[in-house]
Amino acid sequence: MLKNNEDVLNIIFIIFDELEYEVDKENIVTILEKQDHKIQRFFRKLNFKIPEYKKTSLDEYGSCVFLQIDGKKTVKDIGENLEAKYGDKAHPLYERLLLFLNHINVNCHYIEKTNF
Repeated sequence: MLKNNEDVLNIIFIIFDELEYEVDKENIVTILEKQDHKIQRFFRKLNFKIPEYKKTSLDEYGSCVFLQIDGKKTVKDIGENLEAKYGDKAHPLYERLLLFLNHINVNCHYIEKTNF
């Protein structure tokens, strides 16, 4: 159980090993989610055009955060790097950062906590 704001800032995340993603030359991340359900495979055999992967591109901020998730940097470290790169455009800094990290952890299952 988290006790205070300091605990939240010390959370460290890691990207799931199975997660596939691409990074383009502008450092924009595209998440590749394999669409391999038996129904999708069935319809592909019937020549329906169902893509192998669902592609989700992150925006500039999201990509910047995602590429910093390495199992070593804390939420505070990532926030400080965001502020250094984007300045006031990144504010409200930790509210936005924690909302994004929670979303890609809980809803998307792209990352997981390593230290809580």
